[in-house]
Amino acid sequence: MLETPPETVVPPDLRKRRILGMTVWAVAFALFVVIVGVPTSDPLTAFAWLWLATIAWRNYLPWRDHLLFVRDWLPVILLLVFYNVSRGSADKLFAPHVHFMIHFDQDVFGWLTGGRIPTIWLQQHLYQPGHVQWWEIVVTLVYVSHFLTVPTVAVVLWLRNREMSYRFMRRWIALSLAGLVTYFLYPAAPPWWAWEHGALTEQVQRISSNGFTAIGLHSAGNTLNALQADQSNPVAAMPSLHTAYAMMAVAFFLPMIRKRWWPLLLAYPLAMTFTLVYTGEHYVADVLVGWLYVGGVFLGVGWAERWWAARKGRLSS
Repeated sequence: MLETPPETVVPPDLRKRRILGMTVWAVAFALFVVIVGVPTSDPLTAFAWLWLATIAWRNYLPWRDHLLFVRDWLPVILLLVFYNVSRGSADKLFAPHVHFMIHFDQDVFGWLTGGRIPTIWLQQHLYQPGHVQWWEIVVTLVYVSHFLTVPTVAVVLWLRNREMSYRFMRRWIALSLAGLVTYFLYPAAPPWWAWEHGALTEQVQRISSNGFTAIGLHSAGNTLNALQADQSNPVAAMPSLHTAYAMMAVAFFLPMIRKRWWPLLLAYPLAMTFTLVYTGEHYVADVLVGWLYVGGVFLGVGWAERWWAARKGRLSS
């Protein structure tokens, strides 16, 4: 069986090869984003780039070692492809739920927003049609980070600590499958959909890709718009896996770092929450359910890991 050698101190001459390899990879990826767009719709493309990054980072190793990535990641990639395909069909069984999320956001936050849902209140105060604000560039980058953050964290862990990467991936897969099942059983419409279909009387714009235009990445914006229009399930809003993935990527590391650094890490899922609500992609209710799913997955997978370790211990004794 192929095994990955442990990370060792890299000699200066090999460090130069590593720097050169990562520079070439970064330039190639930047050109891809400018010309084609961020790889948001196809897990195979995203993981091809991540595999190339591992090759660039360890370009001094023989190809036999680089093939370990394919061996370890192929099952994950196939599961994510299955998730993407199935998610697009998850609105076929039941009519989409619309009003629960509206009423929840109004009841909880209406005292602060004049009875409006937070999405409408934020857009009325921050959004200017035809003009991209500087914060919308940040919002777009935060939104797109959803497609790259969790895979990147998983790959970095895979390079540095194989067992920890497996623990991370188990939670990632469990969270994705839990979300997928919910999309089939409880299709839920986001704010922009509710406005377009008359459930909201005040306008909601879907503006998650606006920032690309301001920084000249028109292809990236077009790619994201095409994904949103043609390939994704428009009523797969609860739970919000955008914010659930962001919270999972942070919560996994919280027990490993000092509490004084927690606010810095938690700023990412909070920024994702603001992004999703402001851009009309999700209600606050979707976000909170996503966080609950993260907690449930961590408890369930953690219990399963302890049970399996205890069972292995009994069998080996």
